[in-house]
Order: sequence, then C-alpha cells, then structure tokens
Amino acid sequence: MLLKETYREKVVPELQKRLGLKNRMQVPRLDKIILNMGFDAAIDKDVLKVLTGELAMISGQKPVVTKSRKSISNFKVRKGMNVGAKVTLRGNRMYDFLERLVHLSLPRIRDFRGVPARGFDSRGNYSMGLSEQTIFPEIDPDNVKTVQGMNITIVTTARTDEHCKQLLALLGVPFASSGSEKQA
Repeated sequence: MLLKETYREKVVPELQKRLGLKNRMQVPRLDKIILNMGFDAAIDKDVLKVLTGELAMISGQKPVVTKSRKSISNFKVRKGMNVGAKVTLRGNRMYDFLERLVHLSLPRIRDFRGVPARGFDSRGNYSMGLSEQTIFPEIDPDNVKTVQGMNITIVTTARTDEHCKQLLALLGVPFASSGSEKQA
C-alpha cells in the first residue's frame, strides 16, 4: 500500500481519535518536503553538475541552484556564486520520497537508532540533516566523487510539535529514544 493511501485510510482516523478532532479536515497532513544541499563556495562546475544530478535522482525532480545574495570575504563568497541546490516536493512525489527515505534510505545508515526528536521548530515542522547522499539507493557509492550532505525539512499543517511528531510517527518515521539521539 502506498504511503498516501496509508495516510488516508489509517493515519487520518487514528490521529482524529488521538487528538480528539471532530472533523477529518482538522487532522494534520504533509504540506511539502524540501531537500537542500549546500556547496563549498569554490566548487567546480563539473562537480556542481554531478551533485545537482544526484539530487535530481534522489528527488525525481530538477533542483534549483541557489546563488549567494551578497559577498562575504571571510568565507571567500562573492555575490552571485553558486552556494547550494534545493528541491521542493509536493503531492505524490512528496509521499514517494518520504516512503523511500523511511523504508530504504534510513535503514542503510550504519548504527542507525532513529532520527533525532529535537528537529522540530515549534511550528509543526521537522528538519533533519544527512551527512552523505550515498544512503539513497539511487546513488551508486562507487561512482561518487564528492560526499555531500543535505538537509531535509518536512513541512506539515500541524500547529504543534507534538501533533507533527504523532503524524510522522504514524507515517513510519522512526524517532530515536531520548537517550540515543545522534545526528543521522
């Protein structure tokens, strides 16, 4: 069963019962997932092309290359330099990515004990960081020239962190127990 169908058939009634909501439309839902990869300021154009290609393979959609807005001499960054790439996933691609992240990618992390529960922003959104892109099955680790981390932000319609955590837990996101929180 796809994650979107699981959300509609199992998660919505369970959350409605747990949270004491009268209407199904009040139940928190996923809004979007944002993947963000930051680059070194002095990145080569070929490496940039490879990393954006890998982000496109992971997300299933072409990333937008972000540029610096102003010059910062201490970081050797000039205005207009490529400093990252991002992808915003919505709809079916969002559910497909979350399902692949939870069931295929996160279990491939060595000594994985769950994602840290401290990534909530007090507005019902969750952010986490990954140290390398090779945990995704779409990326062949033998062909990776540059190991690159990424940030993943899951934006929900939940108003509190607790509602968001319950939603993500019912969708299958494995949260770490309080004693073993370590960055993924």
